[in-house]
Amino acid sequence: MKTTILALAAAAAMITTPALAAEPIEGTWLRPSTGTLVRFAPCGAEFCGTVRNGEYAGQSIGRLSGGGSNYDGQITDLAEGKTYRGKARVNGNTMKLQGCVAGGLICRGEDWQRQ
Repeated sequence: MKTTILALAAAAAMITTPALAAEPIEGTWLRPSTGTLVRFAPCGAEFCGTVRNGEYAGQSIGRLSGGGSNYDGQITDLAEGKTYRGKARVNGNTMKLQGCVAGGLICRGEDWQRQ
């Protein structure tokens, strides 16, 4: 009887405990202008972007922190070798990733697609 009660309690806990959801930025994204795939994954309290294909495969493009749909941090343009203030806004399977200068007043970016 005691074993049955414990088994039922454990099963109920598994049903009512919500699964921890991944942040929307996590996953692999396609940069359309270059065909580059970048994977964003947790690294400490931030999310690290790592190039998955092409000339820069295995290299980091930077780190972003945040949650939900808004992320901020540092983004590196590997072709230029320059690092910028980065901003990302996730909306479903689209992420607008921007690099900014002049204290974030001038930004340039594009919409990336989740793969």
